[in-house]
Amino acid sequence: MPKPAIVLDLLLLPTWLVPVEPAGVVLKEHGLGIRDGRIVFIGPRAEALKCNAAEVRELPDVLLSPGLINAHGHAAMTLFRGLADDLPLMTWLENHIWPAEGKWVDEDFVRDGTDLAIAEQIKGGITCFSDMYFFPKVASERVHNSGIRAQIAIPILDFPIPGAASADEAIRQGVELFGDLKHHERIKITFGPHAPYTVGDENLEKIRVIAEELDASIHMHVHETAFEVQQAVEQRGERPLARLGRLGLLGPRFQAVHMTQISDDDLALLVESNTSVIHCPESNLKLASGFCPVERLWQAGVNVAVGTDGAASNNDLDLLGETRTAALLAKAVAGSATALDAHRALRMATLNGARALGIEAETGSLELGKAADIVAFDLSGLAQQPVYDPVSQLIYATGRDCVKHLWVAGKQLLDDRRLTRLDEQLLGETARAWGRRISGHTES
Repeated sequence: MPKPAIVLDLLLLPTWLVPVEPAGVVLKEHGLGIRDGRIVFIGPRAEALKCNAAEVRELPDVLLSPGLINAHGHAAMTLFRGLADDLPLMTWLENHIWPAEGKWVDEDFVRDGTDLAIAEQIKGGITCFSDMYFFPKVASERVHNSGIRAQIAIPILDFPIPGAASADEAIRQGVELFGDLKHHERIKITFGPHAPYTVGDENLEKIRVIAEELDASIHMHVHETAFEVQQAVEQRGERPLARLGRLGLLGPRFQAVHMTQISDDDLALLVESNTSVIHCPESNLKLASGFCPVERLWQAGVNVAVGTDGAASNNDLDLLGETRTAALLAKAVAGSATALDAHRALRMATLNGARALGIEAETGSLELGKAADIVAFDLSGLAQQPVYDPVSQLIYATGRDCVKHLWVAGKQLLDDRRLTRLDEQLLGETARAWGRRISGHTES
């Protein structure tokens, strides 16, 4: 007796399908089927056409991959894009960004800036992003409305910040938001102590205890610059990562962002604790912060993900471009042309990101049962011809303008390069209005 046809909401028929897991695989002339927001079929085209699909999309010259995961950023800082360029990190922060935040950041700023960031990221192939910025409740509302997936890290510093008068208040708000959203299918709340130099031991201890109780992750800038590490050694007699290890923060739920300075002892700590590293190459290059030794980490077994950082220090939220930079930089830093090949670079921007954020069971690869978080890259352009290895072509010869379609949990958020839920024209007008206010062209 013949098997009944698999029933699908949507059948996608691309030229190439790159599942990322198993590693290094490229499936040609295969189909992917979605039902109830999940991947329920992957198989040869002939088998795919036997499925009973409500909608069939032919995708010639398209590479289908897991959606990109931007593992570190500050979404609303899109409204500070280009505000203070070509400056070292501490000058940039202390003299420009922190004063601007003190003056301008409120709930409206975070709402409009986050919407702009979400739109830019969807158009660039990103299905999930990590955000660490003020008024996290507002950011989560924007994520909820937009249909994208996100990790929202609650910012915690030892001094008052927009939206929280103290670290205790920020932690309280974080616990409350965690409780409100713990069953949300697309939003994950984590705790985001800003950096070792802005959060003391007492508050780090509190965060560790609460994160353990809630089984929540911790997301933190660590070893961003040589100056940060040197100052910590002079003032405290130990490196910041060693201090975090001593306080019990490191572990599989800890996300160490930047990590441009890594000694042998640091590497041993990362490996032993199973801590993830989030690499932000373009922000590090622009601020001359240093180089994360990605290949060395990878060979040691450390999970390395990739992030754009905020648009105020990058200046874009282009994860495909970031991944290309990461692949090229890894080769230069390792002194080896074989370091971080194209397939591993794509894995870093997808499954490794999901692992870092603790959502690898849900997303990060195209596997049966996982959420249908998918991006379709159009490789039909002249700049992509001829195609020998579509993954190499994606990483080394393709820009985010080739992103054609995007789905999160089976819902299409980008259709033929057009946003389906967000008004692009309105977003542009709103951003320009903020630009005029901040640059002083109109009264604030």
